[in-house]
Amino acid sequence: MKNLNLIIIIFLLFSACKSDKKETISKKEITLSPVEKIAHAYGIDHWNKVKEIAFTFNVDRDSTHFERSWIWNPKANLVTLISNNDTIQYNRIQLDSTNINSDKAFINDKYWLLAPFNLLWDEGTTISNPTEEMSPISKKILNKITLTYSNEGGYTPGDAYDFYYNTDYIIEEWVYRKENAKVPTMITTWENNKNFNDITISLNHKKADDYWELYFTNISIKLE
Repeated sequence: MKNLNLIIIIFLLFSACKSDKKETISKKEITLSPVEKIAHAYGIDHWNKVKEIAFTFNVDRDSTHFERSWIWNPKANLVTLISNNDTIQYNRIQLDSTNINSDKAFINDKYWLLAPFNLLWDEGTTISNPTEEMSPISKKILNKITLTYSNEGGYTPGDAYDFYYNTDYIIEEWVYRKENAKVPTMITTWENNKNFNDITISLNHKKADDYWELYFTNISIKLE
């Protein structure tokens, strides 16, 4: 009888420990902000293992095509630009007048590629509380947050981005507003999500009312 009571007590203690652990995990999940949940949905937990990322940035507009390719070592901050005209390599820690234009292009292209991570990475920003609103292209009711950059520093100070995301914290559309203007500068979709070594990339971005598409090819993510 004593042995039976001891077994019951041990079982109850074990069950209580499991319950406490689940409650701790649940509380941790609840404390994540919307931008953290978006970044986690795209795999930011795995970013610290990334040694090198390569990609080609493409834009098709009507009958014209534009592209440029990049190789980036994020830990060393080493960037290589490969275009039809030239190949340029530089370190972002040692920028000068000879590579500033290349770096502006890199920041633009990388932002399209990894905007869910920039929600956490970028400093000097304000982020609105989430609301439910109708998205501008699909007319779906989605969650929306607005990221606004300060008026000082960076290549595009004062700009704002409206992110429309679903209940899985995956972005479906966004609005870019230059210098936080009320009228949108650009509205595109986020679609065709693919996994590269546990990092999710939205490969295609399209406008609603004209033949314009921004997309990524030749993506490679190497881990340490």
